Amino acid sequence: MSAAPAARVAQGPLLPLWAAALTAAVAGPVLDLAFPDVGWWPFAFVGVAFALVSLIGRSIGGAVFVGFVFGASFSLIHIIWITRYLGPIPWLALSGLEAILMAVGAVPIALAYRWLPRAMPGTLSRLIVLPILVAGLWTARELFMGSWPYTGFPWARIGMSQSESPLADIASWTGVAGLTFLMVAATAAVVEWLRLGRIRDLRTALPATVAVVLLIAVPAFPTTPSGDLRVGAVQGNGPSAYFDERTQYAILNAQLEATAPLAGEDLDLLVWPEGGIDYDPLQDATTAATLDALAEEFEAPLLVNAATDRGAQTFNTSMLWEAGSENPVAFHDKRNPVPMGEYVPDRWFFERIVPDLVGLIQREYTPGDNPPFIDVDGVGVGLAICFDVIYDAVIWEGARDGAEFYVFQTNNADFRDTDENLQQLAFARMRAIETGRSVVNLSTVGTSQVIGPDGATIDSLPAGTAGHLLEDVPLRTGLTPAVMIGPAVQVLLGWGSLLALAGVGILLRVRGRRTQTKTPACEETGVDRDVSA
Repeated sequence: MSAAPAARVAQGPLLPLWAAALTAAVAGPVLDLAFPDVGWWPFAFVGVAFALVSLIGRSIGGAVFVGFVFGASFSLIHIIWITRYLGPIPWLALSGLEAILMAVGAVPIALAYRWLPRAMPGTLSRLIVLPILVAGLWTARELFMGSWPYTGFPWARIGMSQSESPLADIASWTGVAGLTFLMVAATAAVVEWLRLGRIRDLRTALPATVAVVLLIAVPAFPTTPSGDLRVGAVQGNGPSAYFDERTQYAILNAQLEATAPLAGEDLDLLVWPEGGIDYDPLQDATTAATLDALAEEFEAPLLVNAATDRGAQTFNTSMLWEAGSENPVAFHDKRNPVPMGEYVPDRWFFERIVPDLVGLIQREYTPGDNPPFIDVDGVGVGLAICFDVIYDAVIWEGARDGAEFYVFQTNNADFRDTDENLQQLAFARMRAIETGRSVVNLSTVGTSQVIGPDGATIDSLPAGTAGHLLEDVPLRTGLTPAVMIGPAVQVLLGWGSLLALAGVGILLRVRGRRTQTKTPACEETGVDRDVSA
């Protein structure tokens, strides 16, 4: 196939604007079906395909419009759980912000569809180079939204939708960002193959086929077994939501009651969830004495969590408590407190807009700067407190520091009976696969699970139930490629894709100037030159 026909196929919008907007509006709900609680993972490809088709041939303004429609239609459904206690204003505000960022990030993707076929005409460019560039730009948008504004909100990354799919294993090689990239590249390659209209030519299906096979066939990177650790994890189901009515020490007592059946068990570690203690044990003598007695009774270290005050600062802190020691013997402070949930950035500004809502957030948690890692009798334990599970850097740092398994402590009580806890549980499962390590994902109110290094569920407690898990948790050593090269992959896919797009734009501009220089000479000699492509 010659270069010129391939270039002409790529020119102009694939859909009129009204149809593109409708396609983008459908893409959001379809993509949401790939995430829990529905969890139909193949729908991620369908949603991405709809979103890409809506952008093909669009102008900058058109890309912003359909990108916003896609972002809004997805976010309004995907994070509707925010309304559980806080009502519609935070939900609409966050969904609106996500939609705006989606819209801005749609522009480079649309430019790639407009520029690259003109700069590099030809079938191979359409089938290979264009899908790679589009996938890189999509991934760059995800990475940017996951870090800005403030600490970002990397909640809805495409790769995270695959925790129950055969594609998840590839995350151990590339990280979640790399999985997103490969999924979008495969989808974009299929779209271009269909657009070329040469379905009978099996050679044109090769790039898309290779991408799909790569996603499915690559096994998880193997980590090395290093024994096991007998862990008891307790889900107290106490009144731990922000607006729950509670008596003094009600959450602590709920945890103690759910822990009691473990008496007499031989434990290496006893774990309680985030917010499993009502009061700061560093300041409250009754709480500290209770934890001392519990450590004595079980003859095992306790990993607990509470809000702690140190000086003028407040932290969300996980603490290791041991009998007969000056406690805590180790602690980790949450690295990324949730904006508008655990602190209010630029409070002076937001108080002028929604003073009643901002006034509900009394504590101002300080970001921690200590490692997400503790040592339990020679066994390294990686930590992530609640939403820190969605931040790659926290997870990778724990593994590099020597974690042989992870404990993710969370408090989902503010989102009871919503998809939030299942979405977060899926992220925990992806982290197990990505790092090749077991995960104890423990919530105050559920769903809590022990997850194996392969992502399989070892044991589980349903939501809204007081109880405990008791398992010999498999330990692993050795770092997966995702942990070792994950930061470099993100830089390459993020900044590298933007630089590649800039290079395509420069190439087009240089060619345009050369064409303008040659055209007058052609006119003088009577030569008719087609410069439309």
